[in-house]
Amino acid sequence: MATFEVTGGCRLSGEITPQGAKNEALEVICAVLLTPEKVTIHNIPEILDVMQLIGLLEAMGVVVERLGTGSYSFQAKDVDLCYLQTDEFRKAASRLRGSVMITGPLLARYGRAYMPKPGGDKIGRRRLDTHFIGFQNLGAEFDFDTDRKFYTVTAPGPDRRLHGAYMLLDEASVTGTANIVMAAVLAEGETTIYNAACEPYLQQLCRMLVRMGANISGIASNRLTIQGVDSLGGTEHTMLPDMIEVGSFIGMAAMTHSEITIRNVSYGDLGIIPQQFARMGIRFEQRGDDIYIPQQDHYEIESFIDGSIMTIADAPWPGLTPDLLSVFLVVATQAKGSVLIHQKMFESRLFFVDKLIDMGAQIILCDPHRATVIGHDHAIRLRGTTMTSPDIRAGVALLIAAMSAHGKSVIQNIDQIDRGYQNIDGRLNALGAQIRRID
Repeated sequence: MATFEVTGGCRLSGEITPQGAKNEALEVICAVLLTPEKVTIHNIPEILDVMQLIGLLEAMGVVVERLGTGSYSFQAKDVDLCYLQTDEFRKAASRLRGSVMITGPLLARYGRAYMPKPGGDKIGRRRLDTHFIGFQNLGAEFDFDTDRKFYTVTAPGPDRRLHGAYMLLDEASVTGTANIVMAAVLAEGETTIYNAACEPYLQQLCRMLVRMGANISGIASNRLTIQGVDSLGGTEHTMLPDMIEVGSFIGMAAMTHSEITIRNVSYGDLGIIPQQFARMGIRFEQRGDDIYIPQQDHYEIESFIDGSIMTIADAPWPGLTPDLLSVFLVVATQAKGSVLIHQKMFESRLFFVDKLIDMGAQIILCDPHRATVIGHDHAIRLRGTTMTSPDIRAGVALLIAAMSAHGKSVIQNIDQIDRGYQNIDGRLNALGAQIRRID
């Protein structure tokens, strides 16, 4: 198993460009199953999770061509539905949570779909009810084999076609909304999805589907209206930069006293992320579509108007993405002041704080959802240690901690980091970091 050996205390300088957005990639790559025509997608991050999904589509019969770094064409002309019931498919799909989003396109185009219980990060309960209740609202029949942990959904009637419906989602699930939208675009009649997720990546998916011939209104709102069409065609799509990488680089610059420029961030799609870092006392400038972070020795956390401790909590878009709370928590360990980190969506995502405590951080884990951080104001540096990455986002947060720490740190199980960050060690070493990959 590969590890990172990190020498802390190195100041970074230079420019870095974020990769394409992982969460968008998983959605739009699944959408190629909706048409027999060629779909070309640019700025795809060549990370472990995304490459596993592309490999899964190839095994299903999708013709995939790599056109260049991050650019691929897909043609799902002849999909092998029999493969979906094999043990090979079950093993491949169960390793990747994003694979659940092939269900909506297959159900819409072929009238049936199969899916094993998907894998992914172990960050608490991540139920799939929203996906399958949405399919049932469109008329699909649902079955779950508890012994094989295998889901089957089938469209009704002899024509195997879904039918539009009004639905109010019980949660604004991003992957759930994406799956239901992809199922509804080929359904007969009108579908209204209320309490829909409206993240920029979901907006990107909807706009891509519109270019393919779908009829979707309400994009960027939490109410989507879809008029079903008979078929979709090919298109060309360019993905957004990854907002999680952008936020990670902002926090990394502050923790390591570094001066860096983050290029081509699509600033208008970052939402509340820049403002939340500003509330942590981190200075930055928007320069066109770049973010410049000057070197600063100290950053002070704001308090609320009444003087009470700052709380940073995740929320559905346009609130703060939960994927960045691990980074905010690490950054707070060297801030001046205190902050309460409230992870509302997942109950196991804060369990990596024991590793930061071992490094000398002052953190009180209040319960599975909340942690209070008392910042050192850089007066006491974190110390290097050996730790294991539990999930993608905690993994990069631990990498940031190690880069700011005194001495050497070893991070084990870096496959978790590679799942979400492309060549992260090479790109950061180009800025002056000292990260050694040991296979």
